[in-house]
Amino acid sequence: MPPKFGTSGLRGLVTELTPDLVQSYTFAFLESCATGSTIHIGWDLRPSSPAIADSISNAIKSSGRVAIVHGAVPTPALALAAKSAGNSAIMITGSHIPADRNGLKFYTVDGELSKDDEVRILAALGTFPNSAAHEGTIQTAKDTAMAAFIERYISAFGGNALTGMRVGIYQHSSVARDLMVDAINGLGGVAIPLACSDTFIPVDTEAIDPETRTLLTGWCHNNNLDALISTDGDADRPMVADTNGSIIPGDVLGVITARMIGANIICTPISSNTMLTQLPEFDHIELTRIGSPFVIAAMEQVLNADAAAKVAGFEANGGFLLGFTAQGPNGPLSPLMTRDCLLPIVAPLAFARQSNQSLAKVVKNLPNRFTAADRLTGIEPSESAPFLKNLIENPLARQMYFSALGEERTVDLTDGLRITFASGDVVHLRPSGNAPEFRCYTEAGTASRAQDILNTCFTQLTESLPQPVSTSS
Repeated sequence: MPPKFGTSGLRGLVTELTPDLVQSYTFAFLESCATGSTIHIGWDLRPSSPAIADSISNAIKSSGRVAIVHGAVPTPALALAAKSAGNSAIMITGSHIPADRNGLKFYTVDGELSKDDEVRILAALGTFPNSAAHEGTIQTAKDTAMAAFIERYISAFGGNALTGMRVGIYQHSSVARDLMVDAINGLGGVAIPLACSDTFIPVDTEAIDPETRTLLTGWCHNNNLDALISTDGDADRPMVADTNGSIIPGDVLGVITARMIGANIICTPISSNTMLTQLPEFDHIELTRIGSPFVIAAMEQVLNADAAAKVAGFEANGGFLLGFTAQGPNGPLSPLMTRDCLLPIVAPLAFARQSNQSLAKVVKNLPNRFTAADRLTGIEPSESAPFLKNLIENPLARQMYFSALGEERTVDLTDGLRITFASGDVVHLRPSGNAPEFRCYTEAGTASRAQDILNTCFTQLTESLPQPVSTSS
């Protein structure tokens, strides 16, 4: 498969992301969507990222613009820095996928790309800017993006928000590994750095493998932790585990965060935990296709109808989008319409301390709906399409395939195939939109039931799909 482009950006094998291809997409973005004469650039810790950044910087320079190079920086911190300066940005990252792949994420002054932006970039692809009247420049950014990102949360939550809490930081190769330490310490907690890696580790916050879960549990017990946190590679998705090392799903973090900051309108993908519908704090819930561009589009619709709406968005992977100026315990928190890892880490921890509860207790007090998820890798969408098409179009095939789960109640085709059974159990199958992966999500009334359904479905999928390779990261 050639590199794929969509609203989540450009993704492909490093060998396919040639300087010519990278510069072609950069020029298309500059011509169609970028505003102003300055573009901010950042990257994650993949070995291939700095060289790709050089290609982008040179393209910006040749177009007569200014490239502000931040270096290794979390995606939301880069987005905040560019937004604050009224500029656009390009982030070099492959997010959670392995280091043999990489990609580009594009940001306008308003935030992440919309579907309309995607169309404009594709239409401009293959065009090159006219010779600039003068050559642009490449400048090194002042080292303020990460400090400003941390200060955003300290000013909103206060320097004592996490006082007394011991928080482990699974650093691995996250570009936010040092930022997380500084943030926890700045909020009054005690940060315990763990397992920093010089080799890139592709952590998917929706699919943590059993070996890593065992490590998390051991770290929590051995270090007497109140919680353990981490992110994916470019730090737009959080991972949070409680004192026992049990991982709290991203959509549950989203629920806790949204309640704490006072959001009453939620935009979230169809795959998110349905406990949302049982919480009286939320006046309206808009379910979307999976992917932050769809969440953002729904949030923008809400804000276009009512600019003062207290709307927030989040995904099952934990990325949180803030659409209004929220009031934190210590001060205001301005909108940030891009996936953020830090807010859904800080808010649940601060709420647990403020309410004098453990993180596990905070989660236990929520409605009893539990999710589980995993993925098969090495499967292109074109390979999984016939299998999924048959299940979608053939009720008898579904009945036979899911016979152990009983009678169907509803079938939802918003994004892939999502079946709710008469028992209340849920199975959701879909190909990934930006990687050669096939994903399975489940939901049930107990955590063990959700995991059992996932295990059963996963076994079936490995037998049904063409030569899948199960990932462990």
